[in-house]
Amino acid sequence: MTDGSRERQATFGEVFAVPEFRVLFGSFTLLVAGDSVKMLAFSVLVYARTGSAGLSALAYMAGFLPHVLGGTFLLSVADRVRPRRLMVAGELVRVAVCLVLGFTGLPVWAMLLLVVATGALSPVFGAARFATLPDLLPGDAFVLGRSVLTVTSAAAQIGGLAAGGAVLTLAGPGGALLITAVLSGMSAIVLRLGLPDRPARAGTGTGTTGGTNLVRATLRVNRRLLADRRVRGLLLAAWVPVMFVAGVEALVIPYLGERGAPSQAGLILAAFAVGMAAGDFTVGRFAAPALRERLSFPLAVAIGVPMLGFATRPDVAWCLALAVLTGICLAYNLGLQRRFVDAVPEDVRGQAFGLLTSGQMTTQGLGAALAGALTVAVPTHFAIALTGAGGILGSLALAGHLRPERVKSGTGSPR
Repeated sequence: MTDGSRERQATFGEVFAVPEFRVLFGSFTLLVAGDSVKMLAFSVLVYARTGSAGLSALAYMAGFLPHVLGGTFLLSVADRVRPRRLMVAGELVRVAVCLVLGFTGLPVWAMLLLVVATGALSPVFGAARFATLPDLLPGDAFVLGRSVLTVTSAAAQIGGLAAGGAVLTLAGPGGALLITAVLSGMSAIVLRLGLPDRPARAGTGTGTTGGTNLVRATLRVNRRLLADRRVRGLLLAAWVPVMFVAGVEALVIPYLGERGAPSQAGLILAAFAVGMAAGDFTVGRFAAPALRERLSFPLAVAIGVPMLGFATRPDVAWCLALAVLTGICLAYNLGLQRRFVDAVPEDVRGQAFGLLTSGQMTTQGLGAALAGALTVAVPTHFAIALTGAGGILGSLALAGHLRPERVKSGTGSPR
């Protein structure tokens, strides 16, 4: 990729003109909406079976918790198996899980174990999807493609949760899980018929991820990626600011509960997603590639600023505004995308994207836990403000990685 191709600003029209991207876009929309319905239905099913709010909450998070396992031990699969085959397999696994959860009458402990075990594979399936994007969308089009998927994720989560609530009312948890299975089956068909069967990035016998022990290969490549200062810095830049946002989101329900408006929590959480979609669309569409990368640092620092406003115990209307502003600043991540692709070796690109995603899921869980721990010592509104301050300090500490590298004249792209 030449410097010139990186600097030319792509358009959404160019992105959607690529047939294979339209296939990924359609299947990703079905995936996110279906997963939102699935986890909501599963949580309701567990609550109906046990009457336990704690087990119901555990059920809702069970699909996210295993990301650390898959990201640590299984990601080499993403570079050793053909991408289309892996993505289709992920959809078929989701079909099977939904049908088993909804219609076999498994005990709750077995259902939780099934969701955790299959959830450990989610980073692998996701890595295959995102590592394919640079092959389909060269240069700045890749960044816009990631922007489209981010906006789609936010919209599909909101739509999936809203539709899930309606389906649960009409058809119950079993019917909602059946609908998710149908959506996943449709996604598998779209991927199978619409994507070319590209070869695996790495060989199965020798090379970077060689050997027959997938766990050992995954650990070895993870160590290699994390040992690279540039890759490690970009990973931390992608993880740390988002971690503090997740901490704030985790405190929305208790904060509004203290104000006597717990039913408004869904609106506030949706406002974060609305801001994220608006920020990604605006920065992706209207900022030139070089400007987008320069915006990463100020936007990352600005993420924590609206959270400071919670120190004044704002009402619901102000909470909505602060949440939207915080979400908009998450567009800082767009300025890291091209640099991340340049930084990682192509033969382990799938594992690198899997490590990026699983690390985001893990650190978001850590952020929620740390923010919750703050409420033991201070009131919830101060805990949110302190979490925002932590986000500002974390971004300042990562300034060297959030700012774009300076490329010496005549040297090409930095490696």
